[in-house]
Amino acid sequence: MSVAVGAVQAQAQDAPKPTVAFNAGVFSDYAFRGVSQTDEKPAIQGGADVSAGQVYAGVWASNVDFNDATDAEVDLYAGFKPILGPVALDLGVIYYGYVNAPSGADYANWEVKVAGSVPVGKGSLGAAVFYSPDSFGAADEATYYEANGSYPLSEKVSMSAAVGRQTYKGPGDYTTWNVGATWAFAPHLAADLRYHDTNEHGFGKIYGSRAVVSLKATF
Repeated sequence: MSVAVGAVQAQAQDAPKPTVAFNAGVFSDYAFRGVSQTDEKPAIQGGADVSAGQVYAGVWASNVDFNDATDAEVDLYAGFKPILGPVALDLGVIYYGYVNAPSGADYANWEVKVAGSVPVGKGSLGAAVFYSPDSFGAADEATYYEANGSYPLSEKVSMSAAVGRQTYKGPGDYTTWNVGATWAFAPHLAADLRYHDTNEHGFGKIYGSRAVVSLKATF
């Protein structure tokens, strides 16, 4: 019995302790996969994350402007980040919720995420796939594919870029890309300047090219 009790105590001591982190930021626009979610207006965003070893969960929120009564987006997510050799994986699920969305708008949806990255020199290269069985609004089944990379230019400045393809079961597919620089100018504070664009400006101004400036704090 004492051996069994000792084993349980050892496992409890070895188990990773949960850590909590918070983030908050101001953005000149909220661009999601190249599309403005705030009708090209500023956004205030923030969230909290809990992690224990390779497992994580969190909540994040932002104001939105869909030209209706919808006030905010609130996301819930959880996942697992295993390491396989040089590959860092991120396997998770995301729920996108919307505050005061009109009845019947069907904005709320969820996605499954499979992402991974590998170190390349001082930087990294990554890829991700997001799948939703019933996407935002009138959209049905949807899949988003992305390739991304980042590279440090100095101790405080890094460059990053991504190109993605949003596909739907039906019309509306488009390609998006972004490139920008992040400056960690103080402990827990970073500024980012990023260019976003899509290949479907004909879908409306929110799909047009845009530069987004942001300031983000982590604590």
